[in-house]
Amino acid sequence: MPLFDSVMQEKPAVVFEIGSAYTKLGFAAEAHPRFILPTEVLDPNTGKATNLFSFHGTELYDKVVTFLNELFFKYVLVSPKDRRIVVVESVLCPTEFRECLAKAFFKHFEVSLVFFVPTHLVILTTLAVSTALVIDLGFKEAVVLPVYSGVQVLHAWQAQPLASEAIHSEIRRQLLASGVTESLLTEDLIENVKVRTCFVTKFDRAMKYREGKPPTPCPDVEYPAGGKEVIKVSGELRETAFEVLFPEDNDHLGLPYLILEAILKCPLDMRRQLSENIVLIGGTAMIPGLTARLQEELKHLLDSDLYKGKLFLQSFKFHTPPAKANFTAWLGGSIYGGTDLLISRSLTKEAYSKNPRVPDWTHLDDKRSHGSN
Repeated sequence: MPLFDSVMQEKPAVVFEIGSAYTKLGFAAEAHPRFILPTEVLDPNTGKATNLFSFHGTELYDKVVTFLNELFFKYVLVSPKDRRIVVVESVLCPTEFRECLAKAFFKHFEVSLVFFVPTHLVILTTLAVSTALVIDLGFKEAVVLPVYSGVQVLHAWQAQPLASEAIHSEIRRQLLASGVTESLLTEDLIENVKVRTCFVTKFDRAMKYREGKPPTPCPDVEYPAGGKEVIKVSGELRETAFEVLFPEDNDHLGLPYLILEAILKCPLDMRRQLSENIVLIGGTAMIPGLTARLQEELKHLLDSDLYKGKLFLQSFKFHTPPAKANFTAWLGGSIYGGTDLLISRSLTKEAYSKNPRVPDWTHLDDKRSHGSN
């Protein structure tokens, strides 16, 4: 019997993508996750929700067990012992967290195997390409990582805290400056204001704001803030909140600079393919106008003194994945979980019992011994 057939006859694996803000979970070979939930655990004494990544040490392990227990028995409703696990993770995932995750799966839930797959690689399976510049705009940071012929070019990665958290801080700052009471500005409200009212403005309008000559703003909107309260979201806030992704300073740390620096660190014969195969993923990438603005910013920088004569690129092309940007990586993990790689490249319970550690993506010995992707 072919190995692929034997995989598909097993109960489908459970696929996790545990992000710093939201967790996606569902079953392998499905087109979308069953659930998208905050990565939080409730304190039974206070009833307050706390982000899972804020814990450390023994407390982190206990909270991971609590979190996974809820996911297994409240949401997907399966016994962990009967299922294989696929974990979609960033190559920059904290070692402490992934070790706690593996320990919880193998020691507490006694799963048979766990397949760790890297976010920036698996999303390429959704596009059927092997080379791309993957830009992950999550909650904490923006991570740019080139993938060439199925290999992650780790020495060229770029990352900066230019993501949802920075945008939330800017929205909060502008609303407070406009006279909105701080007690109304919950994280849920700011998230809704961002998603429902804001957008990325055009390059020429952004330049006018930078020069202190603001153009005629877009219309203001009124947004309910719980109960009978209504806050006013100005037109300027709506189109400038995302300008934190494009800071203009001497450090050149904006998102377009990260993209060009990642390409520049790659060999000459890779650069054109990377510039013509750009993929945006993550919840922040879903905001209207982002792709068009990046096109304008990148073309503008190519003609600047900083990159003129260094990058001889003609165009930048962006892929449109077959899923929403916030769960494209999960979909890649779902595809991987339906192939024979689930058996041939997983970390088994037996292997973990002999050597209780998770192979590191950046460690060459781990790649040779564990069959890294």
